[in-house]
Amino acid sequence: MPAERIAENLAFINWTILSGLAIGSYGAVVLGWLRTTATRGYLGFVSFTAAVFGYLAWLSDGALPISDGAWERPRSVALGLFAGLAFVTVIAIARGARSRPLAAAGLGVGLFALLAAAASWGGSNLGSALLFVQLVVLAAATGGVWAAMILGHWYLVTPKLPEAPLVLFARLLLGVVGLQVFLFVAWLATGAGPSGRAGFAELTGPWALFLWLRLVVGLLFPLIVSWAAIQTARTRSMESATGLLYINVGSIAAGTILAAGLYFGAGILA
Repeated sequence: MPAERIAENLAFINWTILSGLAIGSYGAVVLGWLRTTATRGYLGFVSFTAAVFGYLAWLSDGALPISDGAWERPRSVALGLFAGLAFVTVIAIARGARSRPLAAAGLGVGLFALLAAAASWGGSNLGSALLFVQLVVLAAATGGVWAAMILGHWYLVTPKLPEAPLVLFARLLLGVVGLQVFLFVAWLATGAGPSGRAGFAELTGPWALFLWLRLVVGLLFPLIVSWAAIQTARTRSMESATGLLYINVGSIAAGTILAAGLYFGAGILA
């Protein structure tokens, strides 16, 4: 039954993955654009992928069943506008500009899309607030590891780049995954999701297998790998760091799929 419930909600899971990749990787572009020495080629490429993922998320949004008519249109418009702003950012980066208003607009519209999604699917004001936190953190992890992996690959073709940007991205990724572990514990302890089962009761219920997979494969394993990526990047072992980040892309994406499936299939925040 749990596997069937997840399959029934594949459209929502697909939306979560695509929007997370788009908005999270754009956030990494904004950070790299304004705060690091990352190259224009790298920043432009990641911004382009954010635009593509945003466009795909906008397309997938049209395939979702209507849940709250008041937020359907704003969510879709925000995703379309985000994709356009991410593409404009590609052009600005190529021209050597550093536009804080453009960066703020793109990131703000992306976050509004996540807010509209949370309002559509959260059920109540508190539920929407909690789901918004979940979607933001999932986007930071999914899009962040994508951007970090591409940056690691950039060092393989441009070896003279300073290691500081990759170390920073890896540290932030470690912090985001650590926050996810904290939220996993807090939400299961308090029964914060729509299912409402507190005291870690879900860990022995019908969804226990997927919860344990979420914890071990999607959280604890990426936490260890992220720490290892920091150590290898600091010693300029860029091939090793890139390989570790490649592994993290798969494990964090799997964790995001599990988290989305648990919420939309069982009402469990994890």
